[in-house]
Amino acid sequence: MSIRTKPEGAKTKVFLVDDHPLVRELLTQLIQRESDLEVCGEAEDAPEAVAGIEQCHPDIVIADISLKKTHGLELVKDLQARSPDLPVLVLSMHEESLYAGRALRAGARGYVMKRAGGDRVVEAIREVLQGRIAVSPGMATYLLEQFSGHHPRSHHAPLPHLTDREFEVLQLFGEAKDNREIAGQLYLSPKTVETHRINLMRKLKLKNAAELMRFALQYAAKESSGLLGD
Repeated sequence: MSIRTKPEGAKTKVFLVDDHPLVRELLTQLIQRESDLEVCGEAEDAPEAVAGIEQCHPDIVIADISLKKTHGLELVKDLQARSPDLPVLVLSMHEESLYAGRALRAGARGYVMKRAGGDRVVEAIREVLQGRIAVSPGMATYLLEQFSGHHPRSHHAPLPHLTDREFEVLQLFGEAKDNREIAGQLYLSPKTVETHRINLMRKLKLKNAAELMRFALQYAAKESSGLLGD
């Protein structure tokens, strides 16, 4: 990724993508406090984000993983295909041990958890704008060990071995949704969702649909309570 240069005195334009208006408002207040940063636009879903980004030409995009209509990883992939030089920083409530690697593979330049705090968000924005990858020190070590072939032990294996779509389907099972509801939300056929369900049971070594649903619900409960990664 090439580092964008700006005219002297010009502010860096930030585009926000999050389906919670309050989060966008708080991020706007946080960013606008910085003398060299400004929010040029915001969106609550992927289609609105693509249209808004084409209009305001931001220098960086901050996007959540959980969005309406389209998963955040799909948005990252789409933006990477449309504008390879436009950096995307993922800001999410989801544990980075489960999603940071996926986000970086999709084309994101950083991953910050929302609980990290405002100072860390601003720091990550600046790191990405300088051409660096913004993740926590622990995640940086984990990724380097993976790259070196050491394959560090993970509390979440074999979750990292799920495809992005399988992981997304697992999350929706964790919201107690059935095949038909998941198919409608992801714009897939029920048959395709059933195939993902079978693959999930095989990869997670679960015997039947009831065990898969129980696993998904337990996973969702742990993630929402912040226990994953402890």
